[in-house]
Amino acid sequence: MMKRRNFLKLSLFGGGLALAASYPFFIERNIVLVNKYRIYLERLPAVFDGFTIVHLTDLHYGPLVSYRLVKKVLGRANSIPRDVIVCTGDYVHERDAAKQIDKVWPLLSNLKAPYGVYSVLGNHDHWADTGRSLWWLEKSGQSIRHKVKFLERHGQKLWFAGAGDLWEDHISIDKLVADIPENDRTIVLAHNPDSADTVNTDSKIDLFISGHTHGGQINIPFIGTPVLPVKNYTYSSGLKKSTNGTPVFISKGIGWALYPVRFNCYPEIAVISLKSGKKFI
Repeated sequence: MMKRRNFLKLSLFGGGLALAASYPFFIERNIVLVNKYRIYLERLPAVFDGFTIVHLTDLHYGPLVSYRLVKKVLGRANSIPRDVIVCTGDYVHERDAAKQIDKVWPLLSNLKAPYGVYSVLGNHDHWADTGRSLWWLEKSGQSIRHKVKFLERHGQKLWFAGAGDLWEDHISIDKLVADIPENDRTIVLAHNPDSADTVNTDSKIDLFISGHTHGGQINIPFIGTPVLPVKNYTYSSGLKKSTNGTPVFISKGIGWALYPVRFNCYPEIAVISLKSGKKFI
């Protein structure tokens, strides 16, 4: 009886260890949350108070991120009450090939929002096939790469500007937004949050929206995120400040890059509600 009891205890203990070890690989990285954020912008006109942005980033369609999962995520994004959808790159995971690009972009092209869908590319999109990624970006009608566009409510304008990827497609963001009137408000979409630290201290930009970090994928209690693919290690996830004090929002994204696990860092669809006011967050 003792031997049998010990065997059962060891079996349960071993099973528990196996489940704990498999959790970051098999379970958490497939649980996509819809997380809501309220971001206060001091210069935001009252007519844009409550303006809602659904933010998608870092799908990394490919190994261990299935077509079915991507389709489900994009369908959920289309079902959320929203004013605009913004996408900040890394839609695929492949290298030197366009198969994943050609499969994921027809899904991305189905995104809809009352005020439009605005998208830029990430480093993985360039590493897969720059030409093909750019072709689909333009064909989708979502491209804001190296462009600026404004939305208007009751005579007040809110501008969106699309930065190039910092590693593969960088341009001067100061020049990009130079012709935007000083009294208007500007949101920059940049795949890599480090882009926020390349602008002048007197920049007229009100908010950066970025991805790239995946939130570090592993967030150890009391320690934090051991690995972040950025120069500025404050840029993990959530709302941060750039070196010149500009708010920078960073989503945890959907997929994976360095390692195919997530721990205490669920994939997310971020829903940003803009609010008029002085509170930073």
